[in-house]
Amino acid sequence: MAQLNFNISLTPREAYNLLQDFESAELVYDDFKSPGEGKYIAIMIFEKYYFRAENRASLTVIIDNFHDITSVTAIASGSSQGFIFNFDWGAADNFAESVRKFFRDYIIE
Repeated sequence: MAQLNFNISLTPREAYNLLQDFESAELVYDDFKSPGEGKYIAIMIFEKYYFRAENRASLTVIIDNFHDITSVTAIASGSSQGFIFNFDWGAADNFAESVRKFFRDYIIE
């Protein structure tokens, strides 16, 4: 499993709309909700097959503005091979990092 967190200069809706065109993987689920008072959350789940890990990996992306800035969390999982060993040849790190690269022009340091 790999997890990344970073902030971006886009609104949650803008980020959600942009990520609809994420060509690195297949979008299998997405939802955009507003719990109220100008707060939004988007949840998107992607899937991709990694030949080097010989397995499908899942990528969950959560975008929200609950703390008055748009935050992106990318969590890659399911990419390890085998029942006992959790070794994925770097597939999870690569999958999560692909989201950071996708938003590279909007990241706030």
